[in-house]
Amino acid sequence: MVHITDEAASELKSLLESEEKEDHALRIFIAGMGCSGIQYGLALDNEIKEEDVTEESNGLKVVMSSDIEEGLSDATIDYVETEEGKGFVIDNPNPASCGSCSSCQ
Repeated sequence: MVHITDEAASELKSLLESEEKEDHALRIFIAGMGCSGIQYGLALDNEIKEEDVTEESNGLKVVMSSDIEEGLSDATIDYVETEEGKGFVIDNPNPASCGSCSSCQ
């Protein structure tokens, strides 16, 4: 199950309210692949597909394709503010390995 921290939940709820999208879920998707493994993206979405898995964390609906659910089983979504900026991050303690990525060599 994906966990959303209190700070991330507060920011997401504010975002949903300010954009008048309270009926939307937080979608996690694969945004790319690289030597460090799978890169995930986040989006607000109100279209749940048949192959999607829906979870709830900290009062928010989280959706993802069923084929990435297992790889995110212990992931945490947090909201961080650093000197470089602020935003949502996914901490996944079980990242997928690169495999035979030719750019890793």
